[in-house]
Amino acid sequence: MQQLIVNGDLGGPTFIFAHGAGAGMDSEFMNRVATGLADRGIRVIRFEFPYMQKQRETGKRRPPDRQPKLTDHFKQIIEQVNLTRVVIGGKSMGGRMATILASEKAYDGVVVLGYPFHALGKPEKVRVDHFQTLESPVLICQGDRDSMGSRSDTAQYRLPYNVIIDWYADGDHDLKPRNASGLTHEAHLERAIERVAEFIHKASAEEASAT
Repeated sequence: MQQLIVNGDLGGPTFIFAHGAGAGMDSEFMNRVATGLADRGIRVIRFEFPYMQKQRETGKRRPPDRQPKLTDHFKQIIEQVNLTRVVIGGKSMGGRMATILASEKAYDGVVVLGYPFHALGKPEKVRVDHFQTLESPVLICQGDRDSMGSRSDTAQYRLPYNVIIDWYADGDHDLKPRNASGLTHEAHLERAIERVAEFIHKASAEEASAT
């Protein structure tokens, strides 16, 4: 059984929060979002994919595992948490894996912070085909100039009605704006946390009323 990081009390909605490709579950970004959501009444559960666990053990950087291994591990974590109702999601790659799982089975909701709409430097390799089978509500917090899916990139995609993109002015893949923009990373993160918290509370409440 994998060690998990849990923020928040059991009484609130549960959000299973997966890390991105390059940083683990306790990165500064993950910590900031998880604690912010916990302060807003959400129980946040974090875990690490197998390649990141090995990287932590050896100290040597490793590439992410292939998609089937990542999604299988994510499923195991959901089973380990053992709740009938959860919102799933993650940062970048972790969020993408959550959308793939949700295209196979409905969850209360899906949250992605910085969706990798295409491979870095390869805008032709679009990763949205599975969105057409998503039945869960989806919230994507995305920077205007994200290198894996800017606002101009995504304008050409035909996304289903249940996929909502919340845009962050001049934000990069971490929602961070440039100094010259006059905006701050902290303000963007605070807004994203507030938006995600509202989404999770609403999605959980609507699913509860439906059952």
